Amino acid sequence: MDMPAYTPASAPVPEGQVVIERGSTPQDLGPKLNRTAADVVRFLLQQGEMVTATQSLSDEMIDLFAAEVGAEITLVDLGEEQEVELRKVLETPDDEEQSDDWASRPPVITVMGHVDHGKTKLLDRIRNANVADGESGGITQHIGAYQVSHGDKLLTFIDTPGHEAFTAMRSRGAEATDIVILVVAADDGVMPQTVEAIQHARAAEVPIVVAINKIDREQADPTRVMQQLSEHDLVPEEWGGDTVMVKVSARNGDGIDDLLDTLLLVAEVEDLRASPEGRARGVVLEAHLDIGRGAVASVLVQHGVLRVGDPLVAGPAWGRIRALINDHGEQVKEAGPSTPVEVLGLSDVAYAGDDFIVAPDERKARSVAETRERWHREAERGRDAAVTVQGAKLEDIFAQIQAGEQATLNLIIKADARGSLEALTDSLKELERPEVKIGFVLRGVGAVSESDIQLAATSDATIVGYNVRPSRQARDLAANEGVEIRTYEIIYKLLEDIESAMVGMLAPEYEEVVTGDAEVREIFRVPKIGAVAGCLVQSGVITRGSKVRFIRDGTVIWNGEISSLRRFKDDVKEVTHGYECGIGLSDFQDLKSGDIIETYELREIPRI
Repeated sequence: MDMPAYTPASAPVPEGQVVIERGSTPQDLGPKLNRTAADVVRFLLQQGEMVTATQSLSDEMIDLFAAEVGAEITLVDLGEEQEVELRKVLETPDDEEQSDDWASRPPVITVMGHVDHGKTKLLDRIRNANVADGESGGITQHIGAYQVSHGDKLLTFIDTPGHEAFTAMRSRGAEATDIVILVVAADDGVMPQTVEAIQHARAAEVPIVVAINKIDREQADPTRVMQQLSEHDLVPEEWGGDTVMVKVSARNGDGIDDLLDTLLLVAEVEDLRASPEGRARGVVLEAHLDIGRGAVASVLVQHGVLRVGDPLVAGPAWGRIRALINDHGEQVKEAGPSTPVEVLGLSDVAYAGDDFIVAPDERKARSVAETRERWHREAERGRDAAVTVQGAKLEDIFAQIQAGEQATLNLIIKADARGSLEALTDSLKELERPEVKIGFVLRGVGAVSESDIQLAATSDATIVGYNVRPSRQARDLAANEGVEIRTYEIIYKLLEDIESAMVGMLAPEYEEVVTGDAEVREIFRVPKIGAVAGCLVQSGVITRGSKVRFIRDGTVIWNGEISSLRRFKDDVKEVTHGYECGIGLSDFQDLKSGDIIETYELREIPRI
């Protein structure tokens, strides 16, 4: 065996910026900085990190060694430099100057602002829908895209989340947009996410229209809001500035028509056009896994016309388009510029924010997507290199800190959509402290599965499910293996729990005990009552008045209570395992065969 070779400390340091790929091994990193792999391994060992010469390094490890050597580096994702060649394979056209020959297109308008300032309620009023009630905790946690008509003109709206964890999703919304509506509550004023939204809009170099919302409230003070916005260089037109500000009330509809007229006027000045010819291309707004439909991507077409049957590439995902679904849930044959649609038929869950393009043929689409997928996998392996075999569960993390040990909290994160997963990962990384690191054993989209439980058992990891639920089999396996599963529907509660565990301040909490679950077998329509689910109780006991969670394909789609419970024609208080029954839900009618009705109760338990 060759002895390790070390480089003298006096060895020259590369000048200028050195480009290093994420996930590089000591064998890759050393020579780029005029050092050997042995130098990298020895230095990291001195820092308490035991690595081998062929092990992928985390970003922090690479930064540490570069700082020790004194080199300036730029970290890039694996394959980023080769992306130019892949774009040539796909024959991706360079960005063209807008031509007067192109057809006019609807403006893409992004609604941004602080959490709970009424962004989604404003869109509800515009499109006469009710989205906010379907969002957990009343806050938007995904990018939603809708198209509405005003007069004879179409407008495309993108609703972005307001919570601070969703910075990347807000940025993505601004990058895909032509006009930004900045929603500010008249009774609350300019808040942190308001300022961040202004910065995103300016970075995207798009015009800002301010909607001063909630003017119907007693504490409303639009003048104070205008004064605060002026401090951020958004001076209203009536004060001699160039920012259009419209006073609205999303609750009662005041000022909505004025706002839409203003948006059409700004769009006319911007003279928005797009080429309706050639292969379609655009951006992925959001992506999730639907067990019934497979990988689903919400995309915004920016050029060309997207058609059913086209071979599409979106980052590491590819496929021949099986169906296009518009924002009303209707299947369409094609989608033109500025049109948001859901795409079915992709091989994998696309990455939110990735560009998509229709490939020249299926062979090239598959080749490019598989190459990108390999790079993504390698890059994630590098980023997740903090995972250790000696990692601690959430419940044990504070004990390790108190013992003076540096602890690693191993987590398996499962979310309902790719954008949510990205937001969770970034927010959790920000919670790291010198005494506790966070290692991601696995991050994925979809329900918590039995394989996730087995992986958590072998890696001492805690499973965190965001807007997804474990199946009954997975729940039973977790109980047998002693694996903790924590499920959340609101992101700030998830982050509060993780942070509290790190400082040993988890308050007494309610333990959720699943009392039973039933599978919907048949749907009956009863006059004056509505839809009633004919069910078979699969486990436990279903009790009238129980709290209930409605699950479709592993994803929670509704929470409420059981309003009626019958065996044949008799009202009953409970139905046990193995029996059939009819279940009426308090205010939910969208029932489908195969759905799961899960009942549960909350028991308060003190934390030891």
